[in-house]
Amino acid sequence: MPKQAQVHGERPSSPMDPSSLNVFFTMKDLKLGKRIPIYFSSKDLSSSPRLLPREESNSIPFSLSQLPELLDFFSFPKQSPQAKAMEYTLSQCESDPLPGETKFCADSLESMLDSARGFFGAETEFRVLTTKYLSEHTALLQNYTVLEVPRAVETPKMVACHSMPYPYAVFYCHGQEGGRELFELSLGGDNGERVEAVGVCHADTSRWDPDHAAFRVLRTRPGESPVCHFFPADNVVWVASPTVIKLVI
Repeated sequence: MPKQAQVHGERPSSPMDPSSLNVFFTMKDLKLGKRIPIYFSSKDLSSSPRLLPREESNSIPFSLSQLPELLDFFSFPKQSPQAKAMEYTLSQCESDPLPGETKFCADSLESMLDSARGFFGAETEFRVLTTKYLSEHTALLQNYTVLEVPRAVETPKMVACHSMPYPYAVFYCHGQEGGRELFELSLGGDNGERVEAVGVCHADTSRWDPDHAAFRVLRTRPGESPVCHFFPADNVVWVASPTVIKLVI
């Protein structure tokens, strides 16, 4: 079961390492000098699966109904962790979008760009934001201090793409107009690590599943207050360009 997909989105979450739930924060945390306990995955990005070329990805079925054939193709036993992860990813990719949401799964760079262009519009330029480790990353969970005044990234549209567990790179992407605020934060860990983090705050959580992990971590309920979370380094956020950067004061 993919940790990132469970915590970054509006759908229900599942049991996992409790420390990995420390990705949530509130608008009140967007202050210079604020200390926040944050979990950042130690996943080696250089060894992460790469997006396949479109021609290659198109030659492989990508459908929940064809899962038995896919398991044979990749030589995974039916009850293996890999099989369960593939089933989860395919089911998420085939699930209906929430009201007002645009969603798609991308298994090639071309399909990701085409789908993003379809969301933003053919005449709109867009660019990517990611969380970046500025030093060697070793601590999964530690306290981070906000080192500079947080920066709000003002953009009319955004698409967040989360990496999913699959034999090759697959991203679950979802976007909407309005209702979310994007931020960039310069963070310093207690052990000296530096992270340039991208975070998002969801203004309306009234349609979120009541069992979502965010409500347990932040001790709130659907629709009660905005929910914010940091993006892992292997996620990408597409924003309409040009964007306006403003200090949060």
